[in-house]
Amino acid sequence: MINFTVGPVQSDYEIRKLGLEQIPYFRTPEFSKVMAESEKLILKFLNAPENSRAVFLTASGTASMEASVINILNRKDKVLIVNGGTFGQRFVDICNIHEIPFDEIKLGLGKSLTAEHLKKYDGGGYTALLVNLHETSTGVLYDLDLIDKFCKKNNALLIVDAISAFLADDVDMGKYAVDAVITGSQKALACPPGVSVIALSERAQKRVFANAPKILYLDLKRALKDGERGQTPFTPAVGILLQINARLRQIDSLKHGAADEIKRVASLAKYFRKAIKGLPFETVPENPSNAVTCLRPLNISAYEIFTTLKDEYGIWVCPNGGDLKEIIFRVGHIGCLSFEDYDRLIAALKAVTGEKK
Repeated sequence: MINFTVGPVQSDYEIRKLGLEQIPYFRTPEFSKVMAESEKLILKFLNAPENSRAVFLTASGTASMEASVINILNRKDKVLIVNGGTFGQRFVDICNIHEIPFDEIKLGLGKSLTAEHLKKYDGGGYTALLVNLHETSTGVLYDLDLIDKFCKKNNALLIVDAISAFLADDVDMGKYAVDAVITGSQKALACPPGVSVIALSERAQKRVFANAPKILYLDLKRALKDGERGQTPFTPAVGILLQINARLRQIDSLKHGAADEIKRVASLAKYFRKAIKGLPFETVPENPSNAVTCLRPLNISAYEIFTTLKDEYGIWVCPNGGDLKEIIFRVGHIGCLSFEDYDRLIAALKAVTGEKK
């Protein structure tokens, strides 16, 4: 099988080989050194300001979304949420559950966030903005510069879900004054799922230590304190953390580090999008992320394409659920993929849609 989904994605041989090794004991100086190096590299790739920190949770990206909200914010806050799909709705659900006051900007399928959308909320007393930088369900990439200007003008914290965007699109904490960035092991980091990461600005850390949410496992105060010695409060996914460290070192060894990895992902996206011109698809988002291309078939069910590629061609693409199940599917550009892999996918798409090869 070739995996063109948006996570879990394909890992290279060196990362997969690490998964065959015995899991070492982790309450050791050696493991602490690995964790400290991983934190340093995450912050480096995000261009995080001085005194920023990163914590590693053995949990999915959604757990880190929830942890960010309940550790940084509370019921005295007034939050603005960009809700353009499944994952924007997830921030809405989290705030509802934890009774954090919010308003939401509802966007249509694959629609961009504009200055006009934000203008309505300017001066509205918002203390934080939550956004999925890349709304993975539709492929749209939001304008971080636009959002950053709004947050700076309104002195609002900026919490960014970059689970699919990290190492695929530009996520610069220093340039954009982002207070929290969330990512996960199974996206462009191209490791097995099971670990998520939260990078926190100094301002976000102060909010964490000032808050007193009733939580145990997702308590970021404990994670930050234990992280000072390169450890985690509870037993982590040791094997995956070792794979993450190896992957981060791979990227750091590139001439331009994270910039080269982003460039590689962008080149795959460009290659695929150019090759499918003329095929019976509409590209859904107005401003697509490098991480994924979201397509609306014109002559066949989207879910039928997913199942046919899987069952007859040994290819995985990303289906959508709910009301979008038959309407759109997604092709990822992150992970260990090549131009030759895309040639195979494109030939299969031509066959499935009845187009000439």
